[in-house]
Amino acid sequence: MRLIAVSFVILLALIQYPLWLGKGGWLRVWEFERQVAQAQSQNEKLKERNAKLESEVADLKTGTDSVEERARFELGMIKKDEIFVQILDKNAPSPASISSTSPAEKSQAAINH
Repeated sequence: MRLIAVSFVILLALIQYPLWLGKGGWLRVWEFERQVAQAQSQNEKLKERNAKLESEVADLKTGTDSVEERARFELGMIKKDEIFVQILDKNAPSPASISSTSPAEKSQAAINH
């Protein structure tokens, strides 16, 4: 009787092995589900980025406002007959004091601000 019980337990373990650890087992399924969820979240981020880029491309193709905005902020350009005004902070070092300092002092000043 004991031999039959032991053989049933061994047979049950052999049957359970592929279910849990085999090629299509639960552990692999859980791992694949985790990978799919990770890929889906990455895809959502990429879709959002693509939508922003598509919107920007459409703006650049159709209107001049976005081109003008880029020229102003990225290239520092101004329109004809405009006056450029720059307001300096009182606590900021003056351009003369920056040019008279050593490169090490400049990098230290940049770190402190």
